[in-house]
Amino acid sequence: MAVCTTLTLHPEALEKARAALPDENEVARASALLKALADPTRMRILLAMRQGELCVCDLSHLLGMSQSAISHQLRVLRDVRLVRWRREGRQVFYRLADRHVEEILDDALEHARE
Repeated sequence: MAVCTTLTLHPEALEKARAALPDENEVARASALLKALADPTRMRILLAMRQGELCVCDLSHLLGMSQSAISHQLRVLRDVRLVRWRREGRQVFYRLADRHVEEILDDALEHARE
């Protein structure tokens, strides 16, 4: 394995890479989003919502989990702005936040299938 020294650095490549790096806050938010997506249960919740909005009880029945467990996962997804919600009486309905979330899910599945 080659060892880098100051003589072997590539200043132009380094400068291009440095200019392309987003600020630390943006990187932290993107990392949190990917961390939320990395959980199989949360991924299944999001994939189920590609077809439209669902309430906690629907998700609970669909995934065979308690409503409490589903609510906990939805809170994580809300915190990173992957889902939106609306209240109708005592029920809360969840949906994907926007088309970007659906595109991320589609891309992840497509990549996994390759």
